[in-house]
Amino acid sequence: MKPFQIHLPGSSRHIVYPKHQAGHIGKQAGHLGSQAFYPGGQHSYLVPPAGTAGIPVQNQPGRPAGVPWMPAPPPPLNCPPGLEYLSQIDMILIHQQIELLEVLFSFESSNVYDIKNSFGQRIYFAAEDTNFCTRNCCGRSRPFTLRITDNVGREVITLERPLRCNCCCCPCCLQEIEIQAPPGVPVGYVTQTWHPCLTKFTIKNQNREDVLKISGPCIVCSCFAGVDFEITSLDEQMVVGRISKHWSGLLREAFTDADNFGIQFPRDLDVKLKAVMIGACFLIDYMFFERTR
Repeated sequence: MKPFQIHLPGSSRHIVYPKHQAGHIGKQAGHLGSQAFYPGGQHSYLVPPAGTAGIPVQNQPGRPAGVPWMPAPPPPLNCPPGLEYLSQIDMILIHQQIELLEVLFSFESSNVYDIKNSFGQRIYFAAEDTNFCTRNCCGRSRPFTLRITDNVGREVITLERPLRCNCCCCPCCLQEIEIQAPPGVPVGYVTQTWHPCLTKFTIKNQNREDVLKISGPCIVCSCFAGVDFEITSLDEQMVVGRISKHWSGLLREAFTDADNFGIQFPRDLDVKLKAVMIGACFLIDYMFFERTR
C-alpha cells in the first residue's frame, strides 16, 4: 500500500505510514488500550521505584502526597508557562479520584483528577470548579471550569465548557470546550461535529482554524472493554494520536464514575496542541462517561 505523508501542525517532522499501520499509535500499541499503567494492572512494574537512576522523583510540599511529581524540564522557546512538562512526553495518563460522597449518598461532587506521565509521575492536578446545584441538576451536560495546576499549585491550564445541548439529534448548539494556557489566554478549542451515527470532534487552534479531527465509535460503551477515539488529520487519512478510555474493573465501573484515560501523541507536537488534546479528553469524559444520577 502506498504510504501517506503528513506534516503535523506545530511539529518539525513528517510522519509517513498508512492509516491502518499508524506507527506507534496503531493497534500494536496495545498498552494504551490496556490497564498497564494503572494500579493493579498486570504490568504495573512499568512504574519505576523511587530513586531509579535517570528518573528523579520528588514530592512537593502542600500538594497531594504519595505520588512523585515529574521534575520540570527546561522550557522550550515560546512555551506558555507550565506547559514545559508536555514537551518531554508522548503519553499522558489521567486518573479520576474516587469521591466517597458520590459512592455513599449519590450526590455529584466536584471531579478531581491526577494527570501523570507514563512512568506514573504526576504532571498536573485538575479540579472541577462548579456549584452543587449545577452538578446535580445539569448532570453530564453541566457547564464547568476545570483548573489544572502544577506541582507548586500554579494554575497553568484552564478549561471552560459552556452549557450546550447534549442531544445527538440536534445539529445546533453542540458541545464545545475552550482551552486556556495560561488562564485567560485561549490556545485552542474542541468542538463537536454533528454526525447522525458517529462521534466526531474538531480540534481548532487559537484562531478557531481547524487543525485535527477526533473520531469515536458509533456507540460509546465501555462495558468490559476500553473505548478509543482516534485523532486524525483533517482528511482523516492519517492517525496522529489517540484518546483511550480504559476499563477500570467491574467494581469501580459499577459503583463509581471515576474513570481512567490515556492520551498518546507525537513527542515533538506543539505543547499547545497537547494541552488542547487534554481538554478534548475531559470533554469526552463528561459527555459519555460521567454518570447521571
